[in-house]
Amino acid sequence: MMERDARLYVSGHRGLVGSAIVRHLQATGYEQIITREHSALDLTDQEATRAFFERERPQYVFLAAAKVGGILANSTRPAEFIRDNLAIQTNVIHAAWRAGVRRLLFLGSSCIYPRDCAQPIREEYLLSGPLEATNRPYALAKIAGIEMCRSYNRQYGTCFVCAMPTNLYGPGDRYDLQSSHVLPALIRKFFLAKLAMHGDRGAIARDVLAHGPLPADVSASLEAGGREVVLWGTGQPRREFLYSDDMAKACVLLMSLGDSAMQRLLGTVQPEQSSSAALINIGWGEDLTIRQLAEEVSEVLGYEGDVRWDTSKPDGTPRKLLDVSRMKSLGWSPSTRLSHGIARALEDYVARTGVRP
Repeated sequence: MMERDARLYVSGHRGLVGSAIVRHLQATGYEQIITREHSALDLTDQEATRAFFERERPQYVFLAAAKVGGILANSTRPAEFIRDNLAIQTNVIHAAWRAGVRRLLFLGSSCIYPRDCAQPIREEYLLSGPLEATNRPYALAKIAGIEMCRSYNRQYGTCFVCAMPTNLYGPGDRYDLQSSHVLPALIRKFFLAKLAMHGDRGAIARDVLAHGPLPADVSASLEAGGREVVLWGTGQPRREFLYSDDMAKACVLLMSLGDSAMQRLLGTVQPEQSSSAALINIGWGEDLTIRQLAEEVSEVLGYEGDVRWDTSKPDGTPRKLLDVSRMKSLGWSPSTRLSHGIARALEDYVARTGVRP
């Protein structure tokens, strides 16, 4: 369905999700890929977004632009997370409809589901219970985006589908410890600790220039020689992780579905009665504890120090394992094992940092 000569707009193309989608589109022969830097197009600006769509007339849109971050960022900047995400998705979805976009893929997050959800999490569990408090503003914004896509499909006959990926990682990830998610944060903390154990202060300084300042607890650990890494929470929550390029393949597959398969996914028959209409999970299908994840990262990096868990810090949702049976029924399955994906992410991190552990 998605022709090789079609005009494709990928928003957020410099981020983890958007960059992976662009890589996969290019690798599969798509040439008319439209992108814009934030400095050239602020998607929170309604008029600028409308003018861009009227001028460029994309036929397919990957809505990957978003304000994202981990527990710390969500806890300290909740107004930004709900305001910016609502503005971005509202402007893009409405402008896409006005411009006659054929299909739009809205990227959300597994945090849309209730905090204490039955596992694995099926699409129809949306809105079946209270959300996790630490990321509720972000989750509510994404839920609003899902409902907006559904509503435009019902009222205007659009073809807007919503993909909810699990925790993603890979090239282009964020390593600023004020806003990063758990896996990139672990990579950076263990990386820095290993540098400190080798006494390489110059490399640590270059890392700070590349990825941002360090919190007080990380600085203290490094000053003490990096023999101990302090991590948040108990380490007991369970998470699944998906390599970004595997996610990108799923997104392109969704946008390339035949009409009948897409209509089944959108739930065009009595959509108001389908709690999972237009919504599909993308994940690995297996999870592990954060403690096990830390052990995996430290092994890949070759860190030989100790780990201390700061239980005064929040854990977040106890478990978020997605049911990905609907996505797999379409012929997709992930292929990048966690250890291999961490090694690839580390290569990207080292290249961007300019130093080796």
